[in-house]
Amino acid sequence: MSLIYKVALTMIRNVGHITAKNLLAHFLTPEAIFAASKKELMKVPGIGLQTANMILSKEPMTRAKAQLEFIKKYQVQVLFITDEEYPYRLKDCADAPVILYYRGNADLNHPRIISVVGTRKATAYGKLLCKQLAETLAPYQVLIVSGLAYGIDVAAHQESLQNGIPTVGVLAHGLDRMYPQVHSHIAKKMVLNGGLLTEFPSHTNPDKENFPRRNRIIAGISDVTIVVEATSKGGALITADIANSYHRDVYAFPGRVTDLSSEGCNVLIKTNRAGLITHARDLAYYLGWEICEAETVGVNPELPAELPAEEEQILQVLKTSAASIDELSLRLALPKSKLALHLLNLEMKGILIALPGKVYQLNQDISS
Repeated sequence: MSLIYKVALTMIRNVGHITAKNLLAHFLTPEAIFAASKKELMKVPGIGLQTANMILSKEPMTRAKAQLEFIKKYQVQVLFITDEEYPYRLKDCADAPVILYYRGNADLNHPRIISVVGTRKATAYGKLLCKQLAETLAPYQVLIVSGLAYGIDVAAHQESLQNGIPTVGVLAHGLDRMYPQVHSHIAKKMVLNGGLLTEFPSHTNPDKENFPRRNRIIAGISDVTIVVEATSKGGALITADIANSYHRDVYAFPGRVTDLSSEGCNVLIKTNRAGLITHARDLAYYLGWEICEAETVGVNPELPAELPAEEEQILQVLKTSAASIDELSLRLALPKSKLALHLLNLEMKGILIALPGKVYQLNQDISS
């Protein structure tokens, strides 16, 4: 099947994925669509006289030829919906794109794909959760997908690369540009360990209406969507709802009820639109992953060789007995807001255990 006809099918003005799939269902191949008569074309649902004339015009093929030049020059992989390499999870979704443009080396049909989404205004808490996710899931040989936006998205990509996890960014524009531009450096790294994926041809700008379309790919390409931090409105909640509509698992990290950046996560959990996770280990448990596949599971956590000075002070206090956050704040002369971040960091490293009443104690299984 010639590539130019596949690309040309998506270059017909006012023909979206539904009509394109109707055409494919009727004619079976893209070549047959462009070889059909006007009368034959108009037998297809959604094809009127104007659209039939557009298909038979020179414009779709002219635009496709220009796109092929870009594809060849930048070694872009084209994934058509009937191709074996097309992501099978996404193909199962009714509104899957007819075509995808891809630069990278990650397998888009990887056995374990996780989408990570969240607010563009990530807090230290959200970034720490991304770090914990990547560190914990690395031994499980996952592929992490996100949207390369500010905040949680880019934190997920950065932590994935830091931990040797392939990571794919789904874009709301063509592969000839990067939005936001400041993420160009990480995008280049992702092409070497992961990739960049979009349904949009070159010269497509990141227009507002493209982002919900981008979000459906993030939700549809993965086994599970994790919402790290989210406000009450925004793309993360849209992605979670799309994933639910695809009957895919959705999980969210809870946050304090007073934190606007966690309001969306709390609502998802409260309304049963997302399962609650408090640690990345929960995810492996819920998905039924065999722990023997993780190289580090079953090994007691070790005390890092070096810790920030304030975290060392916390450990010195807790060596004698458990203490509440109020006690620690008084003894160490640290504000609770700063102390809470250190405690969370130590808990995620497995060094501390949180008890009811905001009381903390050392993990007795820790290896010093």
